[in-house]
Amino acid sequence: MTLSATNSKLDFHRHGSTTKIVSFCDLVSSVGLVTTEPDEHSQLLDHTRSSEQVSTAHRERRSWVHVLANTFRVIWTTGGSNPLNVLLVFVPFGIVAGAFAVNPATVFLLNFLAMIPLASILSFATEELSAKLGNTLGGLVNASFGNAVEMIVSIIALKNNEIQLVQASMLGSILSNLLLVLGCCFLAGGIKHHEQFFNATVASTMSSLLAVASASLIIPATIYDTLTLKPLDLQDTLLTISRGTAVVLLILYIIYLIFQLKTHSNLLDEENHLEADDQENAHILSPGAAGMLIIIITVTVAICAHYLVKVINPFVEIAHISKTFTGLILIPIIGNAAEHTTAVVVAWKNKMGLAIAVAMGSCLQIALFVTPGLVVLGWTMDRPLSLHFGMFETVAFAVSVFVVVLLIQDGKSNYLEGVLCLALYGIIALAFAILPDHPAGVGGGKVLDNAAA
Repeated sequence: MTLSATNSKLDFHRHGSTTKIVSFCDLVSSVGLVTTEPDEHSQLLDHTRSSEQVSTAHRERRSWVHVLANTFRVIWTTGGSNPLNVLLVFVPFGIVAGAFAVNPATVFLLNFLAMIPLASILSFATEELSAKLGNTLGGLVNASFGNAVEMIVSIIALKNNEIQLVQASMLGSILSNLLLVLGCCFLAGGIKHHEQFFNATVASTMSSLLAVASASLIIPATIYDTLTLKPLDLQDTLLTISRGTAVVLLILYIIYLIFQLKTHSNLLDEENHLEADDQENAHILSPGAAGMLIIIITVTVAICAHYLVKVINPFVEIAHISKTFTGLILIPIIGNAAEHTTAVVVAWKNKMGLAIAVAMGSCLQIALFVTPGLVVLGWTMDRPLSLHFGMFETVAFAVSVFVVVLLIQDGKSNYLEGVLCLALYGIIALAFAILPDHPAGVGGGKVLDNAAA
């Protein structure tokens, strides 16, 4: 029987399988049994192999092109999500300056500017991820990461025992959203529209929660000024009250989330509808891309925040400003710049309900979640962080809440109300610019000072 006939018979019995035939022919040729030239069938098999290799290489090239295209799309979409993202150029400079410990003012300024677009991108990625997770789970994601930058900065400051900076930045973030952001919204919307309307029920609910938060600061301040205890005993009393109050506020925040996302979600239907209309072309990142972006930006924010907090003491000496003013006025700009821009834009578009939801929602997250959460975290870290602020800080917070409650209770706004909010914020900022740092922190006073002695 010839070799060709043998190959044909094997091919017949294998029902078209050619792999085994090629292996048999190669084996026969390798041992020298035959020395025939490749026939037409072998050439066809070689051509098939070459075609498969070319096809595989082509698919690999297409896969890499697809990955690069998606990466470019994510970068382009993320970079264009907010005009503030042009400040991303400061990120590498800030990290390098901090790593090589150059002038403290330079390190602070570069990382300060770098964290503004990082906060914007983190907010954008959080919105993209929450949009894919549904109302309830998405709302929880927003509640957790809505003020992630403030939380990261405060945790690093708390780790470094910068109690004064933590308290000032928390109070400053609340006042910034409550007066500066809301005032700019009222002013911008009022310039274009004679009068704007919003859901008074939602605004009243939010303002009531802020009133409870202000009470949580008033009570420790009152105890501090009324009780006549030894410094160490008074400090322990304030810490005990603050930690218990923090737990109550966290429980209140959980109940508020249930109220907002489940039982009374219909109250926010109008705002949710406006947000969907305003972002109809958004939400184009996949959950995986959004999640990866959140991780990358969070790590980068932590690095920049580490260098910023590290030089805070020499910076305030060089700049001749108080640490309280830095935490109360400057630090909140980092986390609130993106929200400020968004709120003003939607207010200009006559969507005041959404603007108020952005501004006051951020206030509630800080007052009911971030601040008490930091108190509990400080408890576990053995840091004396309390809800005891100085009397001036407590009065400033309470007056701000009172003024905003009066302005929004009628469900409408105009530019004059915006000017009132901005004027009050300017007065408070001026007072803190002149007021020197307390020796032991914003609310620490003689308690912490004597305790340290």
